[in-house]
Amino acid sequence: MAAASSLSSLLVSSMALTSPIFQSHCLNNTTCKRGTTMAVSLQTANKPVIHQEKPTNKRRCVVVTGIGLVTALGEDPDVFYNNVLQGISGITEIEKFDTSQLPSKIGAELKSFSPEGFVSSKLAMRADNFMLYLITAGKKALADGGISDEVNGQLDKTRCGIIVGSAMGGLRIFYEWFENMLILSRRPNPFSVPMAGNNMGCAALAIELGWMGPNYIINAGCATSNHCILSAAGHIIDGITDMMLCGGSDAGVHPIGLAGFASCKALSKRDCDPTKASCPWDTNRDGIVLGDGAGVLLLEELEHAKRRGARIYAEFLGGSSSADAYHLTRPHPDGIVRCIEKALAKAGVAREDVNYINAHAPSTQVGDLIEFAALVRCFGNNMELKINSTKSMTGHLAGATGAVDAIATIKAIQTGWVHPNINLDNPDKAVDMNLLVGSKKERLNIKVALSNSFTLGGQNSSILFAPLQSE
Repeated sequence: MAAASSLSSLLVSSMALTSPIFQSHCLNNTTCKRGTTMAVSLQTANKPVIHQEKPTNKRRCVVVTGIGLVTALGEDPDVFYNNVLQGISGITEIEKFDTSQLPSKIGAELKSFSPEGFVSSKLAMRADNFMLYLITAGKKALADGGISDEVNGQLDKTRCGIIVGSAMGGLRIFYEWFENMLILSRRPNPFSVPMAGNNMGCAALAIELGWMGPNYIINAGCATSNHCILSAAGHIIDGITDMMLCGGSDAGVHPIGLAGFASCKALSKRDCDPTKASCPWDTNRDGIVLGDGAGVLLLEELEHAKRRGARIYAEFLGGSSSADAYHLTRPHPDGIVRCIEKALAKAGVAREDVNYINAHAPSTQVGDLIEFAALVRCFGNNMELKINSTKSMTGHLAGATGAVDAIATIKAIQTGWVHPNINLDNPDKAVDMNLLVGSKKERLNIKVALSNSFTLGGQNSSILFAPLQSE
């Protein structure tokens, strides 16, 4: 809470006496209870008491009312989170295409995904997998949030939007189009261009729902989802929308995806032991394991959610994005620290209130340790802090990874359980095991949770969630 320049230093002192929780979360938010305005008394010598009301600057409160996902560990949020709480890995040998000539043969592949019931048969035949995952996860988030066809018909659809990004887009469609172009007698599929575009999943879902609010995608590589969530929340805070679907979707378990990441030496080579291949912070980590899937959050303005009696999972407090401006592949520790500190400042959160972090930690030699060092710099004095990485079980879902991590974070808030770090058999000497969750799930009463996503090129993002304060 910043004091207005017209108030005296006595007013600043009076405001400092308010509770840390009030200071860390209110953000002048008169919609949420913690943002209630206060009357402050100023007393000076030989002058009467003056009652001055603190200026009101309303900030609309954003909450999570629905979650939907498609992952190798489940397509229902409860099933998914029960699996990660048990420490089950979704990484296996790839079966849907021949990997004999490829440098990697493992991934978090969707073995039994079907869009039936969520996507029309015509669109299912034409669309790329990332679109099918996106539409399915989006509709699951709506159903989870209580948005039936009847409820959807009653919404002001000009105030409902969709921002669900993709880092790689339509790899399968693009690959098939390229193969056809090499055969002069074969005509390329006329749907190749529109169905390969990263934006088409959002567009197709909006057409079906009739949602006419902001509709676009952000491609920030592996930080795509967090950027989409931040932008979606911004539209609600600014009063442009009341409800937003946001997150990410990718289908990187494909010959192009595997070959591309392998060529820059980013993939794990532990094909002989798939479930052990993704091992953040372990001395044997040797690269990421690609995964397929999508994660979508239904964000909503608090009063709008209350009016329709929606279940509220958590409050979205805010976040930040930044650039290292340093190196194409190597992250800079100062850049990560700046991003986190900026997120805390923008959300009005005191660093001592953050007691759970879902780290990016993709199981790379350099990235894991640079992020961990940044977290220690920001939060190392917090003895309650617990850190884990969902990627040890889901693999790296590229543009979808931030949304799936966010859903794991939200489920941790809801259940009071944080999932284990599997495959952490030989912890790197540079990490403090007192901060990391162990090999079993742990109880944690989460005050504020941080979820990080970073990507090649030094593009960083950090987002914050917390239990909604009861009124």
